[in-house]
Amino acid sequence: MTSQRIAIMGAGAVGCYHGAMLARAGEQVTLIGRPALEQAVATHGLRLEKDGAVETTSVRATTDPAAVAGCDLVFLAVKSRNTRTAARAIAPHLAANATVVSLQNGISNAAILAEELPRPTLPAVVYVAVSMPTPGQVIHRGGGKLLLGDGPGAAATAKRLNAAQIPTEVSPDVETALWTKLTINCALNALSALTRQPYATIRAHPDATATFTAIVQECTAVAQASGITLPRDILDQVLTITHTMPGQLSSTAQDLIAGKPTEIDHLNGEITRRADALGLPAPLNRALALLVTLNTSP
Repeated sequence: MTSQRIAIMGAGAVGCYHGAMLARAGEQVTLIGRPALEQAVATHGLRLEKDGAVETTSVRATTDPAAVAGCDLVFLAVKSRNTRTAARAIAPHLAANATVVSLQNGISNAAILAEELPRPTLPAVVYVAVSMPTPGQVIHRGGGKLLLGDGPGAAATAKRLNAAQIPTEVSPDVETALWTKLTINCALNALSALTRQPYATIRAHPDATATFTAIVQECTAVAQASGITLPRDILDQVLTITHTMPGQLSSTAQDLIAGKPTEIDHLNGEITRRADALGLPAPLNRALALLVTLNTSP
């Protein structure tokens, strides 16, 4: 039997942000993350900095994947490189009618989860800028919308998310949205990581727009060959983010600065692999993936 409880597997910045928003709306939330998070939450709760205010929310934090047991809603927010391992860790403990949602970057996670979990998973496109400078401290920097794939449990999940002031829509074409976000990430994340600069600083360089354009063109060609038509204004979407989130460092930059492994293999590296399989060139994406990998601490 399940009760109205939520677990978030992989409680980094994105997972903790959604956990905090759901908890302050009255949901019973369990965060599954690293020992430092468990200790921080036990000591001072989960702190959310948003709209100029700091709020401490009451959540449970643990390192044990078995904490998904009995939950009717489970979010996967691990880095894409850990998707399969995380799925295998929670699979034996999932309730029979639990809804599973992937809050992850990249376009391959839903397929991986479908192989590992005994039930369908709803992919989601996350449009939020957050950081977690210390365990248990989440800073909201912009955005917050979710686009949820259509499927069993999608409508009920969207209703709960909207009630928690997480604007959520259910879309029958979430795959195109995932590819769109992947392309935007390919244009911005590695450049921010390699330069350690926020988006506005990158945009101000005279060569920035031409560089964004070339990266987007490579991604668009790979998407089209994969049966996906990206929006015509995809380059404008990249530039808009540099205006709406001017001081934001990419998640890849945050990982590099913190000495953590990045998701570059599932961003520019994903485009590179697919381009190779399709016989298409992707030299910029290949170079960016290589440079970020070489800059990552062992």
